[in-house]
Amino acid sequence: ANGIVNVSARDKATGKEKNISIQASGGLGDDEIDKMVKDAAEYADEDRKRKALVEARNQAESMIHGAEKSLKEHGEMVGEEERNAITTAIEELREVTGGEDVDAINAKSQTLAEASMKLGEAIYKQSQDEDMAAAEADAKRDGGGPDDDVVDADFEDITDGDNDRKPS
Repeated sequence: ANGIVNVSARDKATGKEKNISIQASGGLGDDEIDKMVKDAAEYADEDRKRKALVEARNQAESMIHGAEKSLKEHGEMVGEEERNAITTAIEELREVTGGEDVDAINAKSQTLAEASMKLGEAIYKQSQDEDMAAAEADAKRDGGGPDDDVVDADFEDITDGDNDRKPS
């Protein structure tokens, strides 16, 4: 009666009966379960810290990659001082990323974000300038501004006198 499945069968011709009971054989005891719960509670804080470290490292590596790529592609848009600031911030972040200090990684990530902001602004400004130049070129090619094809006119609403419906 303590098994998971109990099966019995009786042969009607011979009257013989067989019973099979399938029982759990690998279950955890109450002591083992209690120990696992205690361990989970004991290491929860350590697990949260480890997770924060891994997330900070991943973000830092992503920022380093993005900043290096932007600097390589668009570095000429900013002055030497800004390029040096970004390069220094990348190197400093790379140094602390190998360590265990989450606050230092986050602080250096913020420094890199602030240094890269000048480059982002330059890229955005150039994009806007190119869009404006393209719009002006389109306007000149089309022969003027958008109001050239506009014609002022007066109109009168004509209705059919029989049923007051407008013609379609």
